[in-house]
Amino acid sequence: MHPRSISILGATGSVGTSTLDLVRREPGKWRIVALTANCQAAELAMLAREFSAEIAVVGDERCLPDLREALTGSGVEAAGGPAALVEAAARGADLTVAAIVGCAGLAPTMAAIEQGGTVALANKEALVSAGEVMTAAVTRHAATLLPVDSEHNAIFQCLAGGHIDDVRWITLTASGGPFRDWSAERLAAATPAEAVKHPNWSMGAKISVDSATMFNKGLELIEAFHLFPVGLERLRIIVHPQSVVHSMVEYRDGSTLAQLGPSDMRVPIASTLAWPGRMDTACEPLDLAAIGELTFRAPDEERFPATRLAREAAQAGGAMPAVLNAANEVAVAAFLAGQIRFTRIAAHVEEILARFAPPPPASLEEVLAVDGEARSRARLLTESA
Repeated sequence: MHPRSISILGATGSVGTSTLDLVRREPGKWRIVALTANCQAAELAMLAREFSAEIAVVGDERCLPDLREALTGSGVEAAGGPAALVEAAARGADLTVAAIVGCAGLAPTMAAIEQGGTVALANKEALVSAGEVMTAAVTRHAATLLPVDSEHNAIFQCLAGGHIDDVRWITLTASGGPFRDWSAERLAAATPAEAVKHPNWSMGAKISVDSATMFNKGLELIEAFHLFPVGLERLRIIVHPQSVVHSMVEYRDGSTLAQLGPSDMRVPIASTLAWPGRMDTACEPLDLAAIGELTFRAPDEERFPATRLAREAAQAGGAMPAVLNAANEVAVAAFLAGQIRFTRIAAHVEEILARFAPPPPASLEEVLAVDGEARSRARLLTESA
């Protein structure tokens, strides 16, 4: 068997490092084409050397001199800047793991799709902001899109062997984040340090805040809408604090299939790496007796309006999910910088959605234009807060 080629866009992030951990455990089965990072030149160079990557790319071109110096004598090509990210993604690996956070990952993900290979999608913003454009490209180029997010990967596994026409409900589970039991008054005083302390998962600051606001689940709802064509009215969210059941699919005969697993991203990543088969991981086996009980409750959209805003944006369609995503990214950054209160994140997003309704984008360039304008408006709003 020849080794499969793989590119990892966002190699130094949590998904990227988990992917490389799995690749490391199966030496000889993989050939690394491209590894990318934003500006972690030393870490990226170390990984590129370890895995003998063809090319290493930093998204921030200012970090390219450091990357080149760190790769001196390695034989690994070094490049930098947004265009270099796209070129690396277009090299045509058998599997591309798209794990660049935010809209910075849109163009590279699209470039990978256009090669007609398999893309393991960990960048939810890609489908949220450019869902119709991206799914059309998947069809046009006969690419395969595999979901990496634990919830969507769980749904993907629950649908194996079933028919989408037989689905009654798809249920996305949400941990509820660190503030799920906080009062509205206490939420107003929440600090960035408190918001990034997720009770179950180890994640970056932005996605941790999204989990705290429930925007993460709102974005996942829009992503599921594009990945699993059952209609928005058949997608629902339930809070499940233990994060053991990652999602569920109920069929029209009353059967409900659920995917359970530890809170470890290596499980869904392994599912995409080995698909349509399975592979070993070093994850601890699930011990239900030790867990003791699994609980569920309805989301509270009064304290956490993010899921309502996401559903409304999905219903409106067109450019509105892109506006929602851009406004949220700006608001989260403002909260982390101490510019706005936690409860103003959703309020700012709602204000931008009310003020800005551009026509539906027909191309990736138009999606990025909408994203840019929405960000500009959101920054003005946060600066005036």
